Amino acid sequence: MIFDDTQCSLGEGPLWHPVRGTLFWFDILGKRLHSKARHWQFDEHVSAAGWVDADRLLIASQTALIHFDLRDGSQTPLCPLEADNAVTRSNDGRADPQGGFWIGTMGINAEPGAGAIYRYYKGALRQLFAPITISNAICFAPDGRTAYFTDTPTQKIMRVALDAQGWPCADPVVHIDLSDTDFRPDGAVVDAQGNLWNAQWGAGRVAGYAPDGQFIDSFGFAAAQTSCPAFGGDDLSILFCTTAATGREGPDEGKTYTTPTSYKGQAEHQVIL
Repeated sequence: MIFDDTQCSLGEGPLWHPVRGTLFWFDILGKRLHSKARHWQFDEHVSAAGWVDADRLLIASQTALIHFDLRDGSQTPLCPLEADNAVTRSNDGRADPQGGFWIGTMGINAEPGAGAIYRYYKGALRQLFAPITISNAICFAPDGRTAYFTDTPTQKIMRVALDAQGWPCADPVVHIDLSDTDFRPDGAVVDAQGNLWNAQWGAGRVAGYAPDGQFIDSFGFAAAQTSCPAFGGDDLSILFCTTAATGREGPDEGKTYTTPTSYKGQAEHQVIL
């Protein structure tokens, strides 16, 4: 089912705001933040967000992390994000259970190894993993002890143990290996039971994997370039998925989709500034 008819060149970063009961998402190439029947235009690429309170988001842009006020559209820079590197932009990101915000970067033209993954926590930005070509699938187990991410061209979703403050405390290991398939892992989210739901670029689906990495279920969508899922709705059982129209023809490419499920998501974590 189509949730919103807005056709995004590169839809990404869906966020169900648990206080507002509203879905936000981005068109990276269109440089826009969207919600139902509303959008905000930016001067550079924007790609991911976390919620700070009822009226404010932390937004990752091409060159910075920004404190954004939904009431008046005002922007307050928090810190630079590869601002001195004209090759890269932000991509996938999500808040962690400890109140930090993870954000990946990548080359604007997907230049090999141009990107990295960072964590913003208590006012400071620290690089976690590099080099990364296309950062994606940043999400977290409900207990806050495990983070997941992928470098899409590797077709491997990694997991890494976290300490009590949310910092990686071990080397990443392979969690889901799709390298012998045609599935290219894009954005992902973890539900309340610890299942990981991964949008698979070019396959028109979001696939679910149990905490042990075994496939359990999938949901198909009419647009091929599925980019990132989010759980929302009153009981967090509705699965949303952004898609991308770039390079594709068809009236439903790039739209944002929704489907009911028998699963229940986690409420998105609050960013603590």
